Amino acid sequence: MKQMRSDAIRKGLERSPHRSLMKAMGYTDEEIRRPLVGVCHAHSEIVPGHSHLDKILEAVKTGVRMAGGTPIAFGTIGVCDGLAMNHTGMKYSLASREIIADSVEIMAMAHPFDALVLIPNCDKVTPGMLMAMLRVNIPAIMVSGGPMLTGKFRGQDVHLVSVFEGVGRVKANTMSMEEMAELEDKACPGCGSCAGMFTANSMNCLTEAIGLGLPGNGTIPAVSAARIRLAKSAGMAVMQLLAEDIRPRDIATRKAFENAMAIDMALGCSTNTVLHVPAIAKEAGVELPLALFNEVSERVPHLCSLIPGGPHSLQQLDEAGGVPAVMRELLNSNSAINLEVMTVTGRTLRENLEKVKVRDADIIRPVEEPYHKFGGIAVLYGNLAPDGCVVKQSAVSEEMLSHSGPARVFNSEAEAQSAILEGRIKAGDVIVIRYCGPKGGPGMPEMLSPTSAIIGMGLGKSVALITDGRFSGGTQGACIGHVSPEAADGGPIALVEEGDRINIDIRHKKIELAVAEDVLMKRQAAWRPPAPKITSGYAARYARLVTSGSTGAVLRDDACNR
Repeated sequence: MKQMRSDAIRKGLERSPHRSLMKAMGYTDEEIRRPLVGVCHAHSEIVPGHSHLDKILEAVKTGVRMAGGTPIAFGTIGVCDGLAMNHTGMKYSLASREIIADSVEIMAMAHPFDALVLIPNCDKVTPGMLMAMLRVNIPAIMVSGGPMLTGKFRGQDVHLVSVFEGVGRVKANTMSMEEMAELEDKACPGCGSCAGMFTANSMNCLTEAIGLGLPGNGTIPAVSAARIRLAKSAGMAVMQLLAEDIRPRDIATRKAFENAMAIDMALGCSTNTVLHVPAIAKEAGVELPLALFNEVSERVPHLCSLIPGGPHSLQQLDEAGGVPAVMRELLNSNSAINLEVMTVTGRTLRENLEKVKVRDADIIRPVEEPYHKFGGIAVLYGNLAPDGCVVKQSAVSEEMLSHSGPARVFNSEAEAQSAILEGRIKAGDVIVIRYCGPKGGPGMPEMLSPTSAIIGMGLGKSVALITDGRFSGGTQGACIGHVSPEAADGGPIALVEEGDRINIDIRHKKIELAVAEDVLMKRQAAWRPPAPKITSGYAARYARLVTSGSTGAVLRDDACNR
């Protein structure tokens, strides 16, 4: 029998103390002799996307046992971005990704499991676990908890973002408080990652596209029995990966990441993927420059109009064939998908797609009839963002793809939110929210509240928003984030003054501050970095170590001892 990682704690006389500790937890000699499979989950009672992961965990453990392994569960943290939104808690959301990755690495190295199954669902948990999977690089598979169903409110599909937008509608006197209370009750009908192609569902779909999750990982609803069956299948599949010694880095190659970027464009995923995908790739030793997103976008059409930018739900996407069907349709375009990559099924992508068909061409459009000829995400460059900034162009109205207006400058999200809800923002304005980047935020807080308020106040087709922070996957409209370099590092966004004209040209990937260079140089000379917003604890350490949003907001290499 080949040597296993777990032999370090279970074989030979010298390991008697280790076996004794295992027996203290009730493990039998037979269980200890079998391959030991770590099952990392993020179950908690504070995250709707995670509240049911205990059931997914039990299904995975069943699958591992069915295939001859011994499952050993352990947990990690997870932040609910919706609950963390619009207060200090959001400064800790992106930063949690690194803690999740580190905690999984610690558990997998301290306890030498032979293989891993990872069970995330929400925004930073999926990328954090993927980073750890590639860092540790033992046979592993991911199975998410699945998307929440949409709610129903007076005959309309609704979801969490509907409630955020409802705040603006109440302020604009287009919705009553009684209607708001009813919407609040109906929008989130049960467990799962928030309904729509928001960040969590985007990353769970991209996990599937990279090849590190089984078909269905991104789209099977959380409450479906098929999700339990998928979890059992994942438990069995990891045992096959162990038998064949197929490891995450064998799967997550440059071509596999390009497949994920193609699916990103075809689905119209969250702009947060532009942070997470390069960070995950870095752990695999694969470099994905920001400009590559534009290159992929140029050749991959936008095929699916999903919530929040369109009418269709994740459940409908699943019924239409899910991510495999989107990949199958992209085979009809010019070199959009690499077929010879390996996947956690133990087969190549070509083999996986042989019998796949699009079951609803209204949900997954033919490549000849896309919603847009270009992909869902664009990276813009210019003197306001020399290192780039990101927009979900598939969720921008036609009239806002090109926009020029006066800057309305705010140094915090709260200041901007107040201005929007108090009616101080007018049609044509360009809202600038700065000092919200990875370092300045700290933690690059998401801004679903102001972007939803813009929509709710009826300004979605006349106002742009620019920030060195980031947006929820639930954001729609001309919302441009990840401006790099960030204000806290003295980037040009720190030099913008009230009334400066900003020119946005999404079609041509340009963003310009219409201020003379000599004026900007004088402003730069007078600029001084602000005092840190948090001076102690993890967020303060994170701010000192984090890099730019243009590089995935990873921690500096010289800060890592791995």
